[in-house]
Amino acid sequence: MSDSDEDPPSRRNSLIALVVVVVLIAGGLWLSDILAGVSHIQDCVMAGRRNCVIFR
Repeated sequence: MSDSDEDPPSRRNSLIALVVVVVLIAGGLWLSDILAGVSHIQDCVMAGRRNCVIFR
C-alpha cells in the first residue's frame, strides 16, 4: 500500500473546532459584558446612589 491510496484528510474536524472556538470566544465576550454591567451597578449602589440601573 502506498500513500497515494489514502484519502486526503477531511477538513470537517477543523471546521467543527473552528466553530467551537468562535462560540467560546463570543460567549466569553458576552459574559464579560454582563459582568461589567453588574459590577457597575454594584459600585453605584455601594456609593449610596439611587437610580443605578441605566439602560445603555
